[in-house]
Amino acid sequence: MIRALYTSASGMNSQQMNLDVIANNLANVNTSGFKKSKIEFQDLLYDMKKIQGAEAGDGQLTPGGIQVGHGSRPVSTSKVFTTGDLVQTDERLDMAIAGAGFFEVQMPGGFQGY
Repeated sequence: MIRALYTSASGMNSQQMNLDVIANNLANVNTSGFKKSKIEFQDLLYDMKKIQGAEAGDGQLTPGGIQVGHGSRPVSTSKVFTTGDLVQTDERLDMAIAGAGFFEVQMPGGFQGY
């Protein structure tokens, strides 16, 4: 019984993080230069309840066995670097790149940043 609660709680936590990422993407949809994020999830451990080829109880065999999962967890969030709309601003310091690429700038320590 407790395992079922932990499994469903991990799924709810994962879905809450997914909603947080989506809400952040929507809140910044009109922010210049904003790049949306996406979240990746991973399954937690599985318990093998019946091995492959075991009888399922109704006389049939389970070719893949029976596995019980323990939920999911977020693995990473990453930025989606798709090209956005180019907007003419007529400002001297506003720049944009048409196509793939990043701006290279010199950082205060003398090294290159992007």
